[in-house]
Amino acid sequence: MARPEGLGVFRLSCLFAVFEAACLLDTGMLFPRESSSREVKELNGVWNFRADRSPNRNRGFERAWYKRRLAETGPVIDMPVPASYNDITQDPTLRDFIGWVWYEREAVVWKNTSSWVNGVKVTEHKGGHLPFEAEIGALLRKDPTQPCRITIAVNNTLSLDTLPPGSIQHMSDKTKYPDGYFVQSIFFDFFNYAGIHRSVLLYTTPKAYVDDITVVTNFFDNTGLVQYKLSVRDAVSATISVTLMDKGGHCVASSSELSGDLKVKDVNLWWPYLMHENPGYLYSLEVRLKAADEKSAYEDVYTLPVGIRTVNVTSTQFLINNKPFYFHGVNKHEDSDIRGKGFDWPLIVKDFNLLKWLGANSFRTSHYPYAEEIMQMCDRHGIVVIDECPGVGIKDIRSFGNASLTNHLVVMDELVRRDKNHPSVVMWSVANEPAAEMPPADFYFKTVIQHTKALDPTRPVTFVSDSNYARDKGAPYVDVICVNSYFSWYHDPGHLELIPLQLNTQFENWYRKYQKPIIQSEYGADTVPGLHSDPPVMFTEEYQNIVLKNYHKVFDEKKKQYVIGELIWNFADFMTSQGVLRVVGNKKGVFTRQRQPKAAAFILKERYWRLANETESTHHNTSKCVYR
Repeated sequence: MARPEGLGVFRLSCLFAVFEAACLLDTGMLFPRESSSREVKELNGVWNFRADRSPNRNRGFERAWYKRRLAETGPVIDMPVPASYNDITQDPTLRDFIGWVWYEREAVVWKNTSSWVNGVKVTEHKGGHLPFEAEIGALLRKDPTQPCRITIAVNNTLSLDTLPPGSIQHMSDKTKYPDGYFVQSIFFDFFNYAGIHRSVLLYTTPKAYVDDITVVTNFFDNTGLVQYKLSVRDAVSATISVTLMDKGGHCVASSSELSGDLKVKDVNLWWPYLMHENPGYLYSLEVRLKAADEKSAYEDVYTLPVGIRTVNVTSTQFLINNKPFYFHGVNKHEDSDIRGKGFDWPLIVKDFNLLKWLGANSFRTSHYPYAEEIMQMCDRHGIVVIDECPGVGIKDIRSFGNASLTNHLVVMDELVRRDKNHPSVVMWSVANEPAAEMPPADFYFKTVIQHTKALDPTRPVTFVSDSNYARDKGAPYVDVICVNSYFSWYHDPGHLELIPLQLNTQFENWYRKYQKPIIQSEYGADTVPGLHSDPPVMFTEEYQNIVLKNYHKVFDEKKKQYVIGELIWNFADFMTSQGVLRVVGNKKGVFTRQRQPKAAAFILKERYWRLANETESTHHNTSKCVYR
């Protein structure tokens, strides 16, 4: 294959990363894909690693560690990428380390291309979970024998204006703590894993290239509509060819404009899993750009998967393709043994197999955006997603200030920019259980929600609340109410008999006040696998089973009215900070952290397949769904 004329660009998702290389691209964020005009190189593997253990955690910058090989600055260890660094070694101080850590590796970019000018700073990016990229073409030199050195500094320190927020507490009592001792305080119930959690990629584009694509879909009768808009870079004039192809590779619509409407006859709609016999149908939108300057001609090819579907909300229903959709799914975490939050294909495929085994049709990305590869899996398998930003733990009144608000808006910009074209994403979630009763919360969340709706008018927006309906200042502005409650656990622990009354009261209060459809976005109970008691007591498998069954009785009544979904907390056990309320993490999963089922998983499976069969028979009058 001819090597494309191009400039190298790479992207990385991590927590508070600093790149040493070129300039931040404030443009589109198309997922890097290989084509006849583009090459992609993964830089995953074992990197050199060093934590900055200086008192101010800033020695690496003061002594410019990035200007030479990291091993020349002091001791380094092996560190896998992608992975959290916390559980990789036997060093307890690294597991709970707060501050700057440094990653480095050398790589030959491509044969007959250039190396980087080492030690030149690209950019910095505030916030984890979402990708960003930098162009390095200006820093390349024509010496193919020299590899490039990539240095990345990552900082997991949380402040009151980060998402999620946190604070640093300096311990001044010298009778209890050594000089300079500090701890990171967090306001959320999952472990603050850190490191490079997603892939590091280098990719090429031609000099003139497709920078961004936006699609909005609709349908009328049997005709699908794909409204598209292209953004191109560095092309004074260009010829555009847009082709929409079905799964068989046949052209179903085409255009030669930068924006337009593509009409698809006999359309195959994108349907959720278990809502249709052919879920997750994807077309391919192939964009070809041809441009030239006084020196060369350029051609770029990029293909975007497209699912044609609609989403609408009424006062009592959530509609996908004009059919009522009931969320029966889970909340998840990017969390597993050893790798922490590190991206891992075997784990992801296993999780999707378990989701389908359960009969789950949806999940919420609690409490941060997941890797885009997971969104792509959801597109292909028809798993519906409530896409949540890292707005969790907003509990301090100082986190409602202008700096926090500005950062929150930027995060929503980045989230929508990345996930706007995924048909599986049907709703944006702007926060989870903030202190929404505080006076500044009204303006804060009104601004964030309205901003998100302006970014994407085609999807509803939600805000995940606790059970205090009367004081919630975010609920008036959302399209769907999401409520978390733990009756008989955090409220009246041990009193299973109170669940029906309290849950029914919760739903009635919320709907009476806001007249909007409601999702039970969290419910559950901690369960130690293998722990049994009859009569049921807390932490046993029997207790978790009764909690679920008592919730389900109320769901069955209320889904006839205005409850549009139920998401168990949690899909699997996950790690948390150490504390007297947690024994090696949160145990509310229906699966263990190693993805083995507890008794509750079978109760959930029976229920979800029953719900799926009800939906299938209602919509299509077909035979029962069966998991194979």
